[in-house]
Amino acid sequence: MTADGQITYREALREALREALSADDRVFLMGEDVGRYGGCYAVSKGLLAEFGPERIRDTPLSESAFVGAGIGAAIAGMRPVVEVMTVNFSLLALDQIVNNAATLRHMSGGQVGVPVVIRMATGAGRQLAAQHSHSLEAWYAHVPGLKVLAPATIPDARFMLGAALRDPDPVILFEHVMLYNASGPVPDGAGCEPIDRAVVRRAGRDVSLIAYGGTLAKALEAAEALAGDGIAAEVVDLRSLRPLDEATLLESVRRTRRAVVVDEGWRSGSLAAEISARLMEGAFWQLDAPVARVCAAEVPIPYARHLEQAALPQPAAVVAAAKAAMGAR
Repeated sequence: MTADGQITYREALREALREALSADDRVFLMGEDVGRYGGCYAVSKGLLAEFGPERIRDTPLSESAFVGAGIGAAIAGMRPVVEVMTVNFSLLALDQIVNNAATLRHMSGGQVGVPVVIRMATGAGRQLAAQHSHSLEAWYAHVPGLKVLAPATIPDARFMLGAALRDPDPVILFEHVMLYNASGPVPDGAGCEPIDRAVVRRAGRDVSLIAYGGTLAKALEAAEALAGDGIAAEVVDLRSLRPLDEATLLESVRRTRRAVVVDEGWRSGSLAAEISARLMEGAFWQLDAPVARVCAAEVPIPYARHLEQAALPQPAAVVAAAKAAMGAR
């Protein structure tokens, strides 16, 4: 933490882990390079020296094995935090997450809970090329039995993990790679919002910009640009992708009568498509324009920086979509 009270996103996550490890002996962290190396994104740096190898466990390079071990530990009464280095590596553990963690409470008639938290980095912007730049949040948000969270702010990074560990069911925590270096304060009273509720980050009357994770900052930047043209955009941070807080979304859209969904996933089969459908179903008669979507281009994410940036949602595209919804003002 800096002298002016600023803390980075990664430091906020580390403090959340430290707090959870200190408060409950059942909590432990496991994953690739989380111990001696300090984590691929340095989130767990220093925790091995503080808590020891029983609580900070380096694992073999086998996502299916260590995610499965985390699920087993959760069933046995522990509170594991499993770090999957990036979301694309989680594909190797899909069977464990979808067929085991998400289903066991249902298949056991409520007798078996799986209180595991699975953290994973997601998103693009760091020139990590097509195999390490996925935004697959919609895949997990599709699955009943999982809760899916996307902290986009420093306070949410600080406090969502603790709330997730108190949940009796599996929680997926998506951390956008471009947020780790972001910094900001943790205000007094932060962390009071339920983790399954969306939050209005900027009030407005003309159009709702709906975003999450790495797209929130872009939506806020677009809202600032729109304000210069006399358009008051409301920015809604989803925070929870499953369950979706429909009530807050519908309340915002009924107020502004227009919506733009900003989603780093590909447009086809996207989370933005699901949100758009729910807004059409719940607020059709209040809408003055079709719900717009700003998504990643339908290509594998390029390595070259200028192509990568061109493939991702950018504030200018959000501004253009909002103005189109306003009638090209």
